[in-house]
Amino acid sequence: MPAIVKSFFIDRSGATAIEYALISAIITVALIAVWGTMGDQVKAMLERIQF
Repeated sequence: MPAIVKSFFIDRSGATAIEYALISAIITVALIAVWGTMGDQVKAMLERIQF
């Protein structure tokens, strides 16, 4: 049993997946915040250049 517990604390493969998930969550929140503040400006710009 101690070997199983020791291997659980040594194995770090799950940590990388969690780190990537946190990074993608932060990027997603940042994109939503930017879109919320600039969405109307982007929409107006696209309407001006519409054919």
